[in-house]
Amino acid sequence: MKAKILVVDDEADLQLLIRQKFRRQIREQEYEFVFAENGFKALEVLEQHPDVDMVLSDINMPEMDGLTLLIRLGESSPLLKSVIVSAYGDMDNIRMAMNRGAYDFLTKPIDFKDLEVTMEKTLKYVAQLKETLKAVRENDILRMYVDASVLQFMTQDSFGQSLMASTNIDATVVFMDMCGFTSISERESPDTVVKLINKYFDVMVKEVIAQGGLVDKFMGDAVMAVFRGEYHLDRAVESSLAVRNHINGFMEELSDQSGYFPKVAIGINSGEMVSGNIGSAALKRLDYTVIGDAVNVAQRLQALAKPGQVVVPESAYLKIKDSFKCNLIGEVNLKNKANPIHIYEVME
Repeated sequence: MKAKILVVDDEADLQLLIRQKFRRQIREQEYEFVFAENGFKALEVLEQHPDVDMVLSDINMPEMDGLTLLIRLGESSPLLKSVIVSAYGDMDNIRMAMNRGAYDFLTKPIDFKDLEVTMEKTLKYVAQLKETLKAVRENDILRMYVDASVLQFMTQDSFGQSLMASTNIDATVVFMDMCGFTSISERESPDTVVKLINKYFDVMVKEVIAQGGLVDKFMGDAVMAVFRGEYHLDRAVESSLAVRNHINGFMEELSDQSGYFPKVAIGINSGEMVSGNIGSAALKRLDYTVIGDAVNVAQRLQALAKPGQVVVPESAYLKIKDSFKCNLIGEVNLKNKANPIHIYEVME
């Protein structure tokens, strides 16, 4: 890949000398040089060429000297590395340049063999910095989309062997759905729709994480979350009440000047479920999730919940009734359930 180098020097002959000494690298597109006669012009050139990889700069120049340029580069382009090439090679100048962020220091008259080695070393270091930054960004992006438990076993030696492993767990599943949002998405602009749903999802995610839960997936305008460990049901209910109360406080002004008061319908259920990578290995598309009857019941309870309601089955009510105020909604029949069940609304 071609490296782009900015040469900053007020000596007009240096441009010609650089082009002559590096003509092979320029011809073979290893290096591309851009030039500026002082630090002020260098900053302008960098605006036009943001892909510059390194800077070769003199110290003594009009308008803005090389030492001042080092400070400005450190503020605006921390990844950009500079090599000072100056006739002023005394220790004071060298120390001042290094303290202001210079990667290396060469003295004039220029030893072009030494300059070439220094450039190669600097460009290699810059490339390593960029690769490191890319890896950090990719890792941050990965963390946005992947369950924390998946990230943990991805770093283990047994990752390949355990990819298709599954286990039974006792946990609580929560489904949170934005009520009436489909009609909003049909009337409002895409930008408005995305802004609003992300605003509500942000509330859900923060409250789930605050109670030690994991966001399993986003489904349209709904969120599925899983709580494990001690008091997982209580923590799931706490999280759900916080989400409901927070979203109840919102009022959105729509494009037709009407007011939209968002509400969330929530279904909660606890029990044994299967946890593992579900999907198609052939397509290399797997979703680390939970499945089972307990999960299905939570989703059906959410479908029964009215706007602003947090609904639990009687089995959950019996576990939380001493900690949360609940009201009986009534008896309902759920799909694939032989007997009707009583469901309750958690009030506070």
